[in-house]
Amino acid sequence: MHLCMDWHSSNFDWNQARAFLTTAETGSFSAAAKKLKLTQPTLGRQVAALEEALNLVLFERIGRKLLLTPAGRDFLEHIQAMGEAANQASLIASGRTQSASGDVCVSVSDIMALYVMPQIVANLQKIAPQIRLTIVAYNGLSDLQRREADIAIRHVAPSQPELISRKVREAKGRLYASQSYLDRHGPIDTVDDTKNAAFVGIGEADELLTFLHSWGLPVTQENLRVLTTNGPAGWELARQGMGLTPMTDDLAFYFPEMKMVLAQLEPVTVPYWLTTHKELNSSKRIRFVFDHLADTLLQKHLPFSRTAQPFSQVASI
Repeated sequence: MHLCMDWHSSNFDWNQARAFLTTAETGSFSAAAKKLKLTQPTLGRQVAALEEALNLVLFERIGRKLLLTPAGRDFLEHIQAMGEAANQASLIASGRTQSASGDVCVSVSDIMALYVMPQIVANLQKIAPQIRLTIVAYNGLSDLQRREADIAIRHVAPSQPELISRKVREAKGRLYASQSYLDRHGPIDTVDDTKNAAFVGIGEADELLTFLHSWGLPVTQENLRVLTTNGPAGWELARQGMGLTPMTDDLAFYFPEMKMVLAQLEPVTVPYWLTTHKELNSSKRIRFVFDHLADTLLQKHLPFSRTAQPFSQVASI
């Protein structure tokens, strides 16, 4: 592909290239602007300026979709390579710093962000007030190689060789229902009792059904009375008596109104993996937060925070 602008020259504007790259990866100007923390008009101007400098059309609209042109696809290959190099340079630079102050971004599930992280953050603010934490509540896998987070708490081990991890906890997952639901529905003592039970689903319905079937439960789509993509919302719906839902014992422990059902079922093992990029492991502030998280999560009980029952009231349970 011939480029009318020498993109290796001093005239090359990385901000414009990054705007193009992020738009291509996210598929829309609005999503790219949000990811780069820019206004949509600003991002659009950067992409337009890049197209003008290259004398190329990089995107075309087909209906509501934003698609790369053939020239855009060719250019994307070059920019992706540059983006990977820039990310690697940033990782190395961050990893080499020995400052214990600065920003650290931690990615956790939404339910951990609500119930577990507030107490951890409070403790860190006491012992290391010079560190500013950003908590990303995300139920997917944040891309640590592309700096979507510095540290992630995951339930699966990483497969990339560039990442290092430590299994800091292993919980058990079981079925729970509120006492109010059981009072209304009646006891659930056998798997056959679930045929007419209501379930609160967190995530995709098909995935939940597959999970429940692995326990031998004879449930169908009809049993899934409520579905949500948000973990805390699903747990709260179950607490309000909407039905049964899976939860780890270490979090259900703090909700005495929630009762374990079908305790005879083999519990599901839920590991907690603390993960970071190997280049960041030598950063003093990131290593400090990593070690603090590891020490905290290795405790018998998870730290816990909620307005209705402050941590100070449940720490001695």
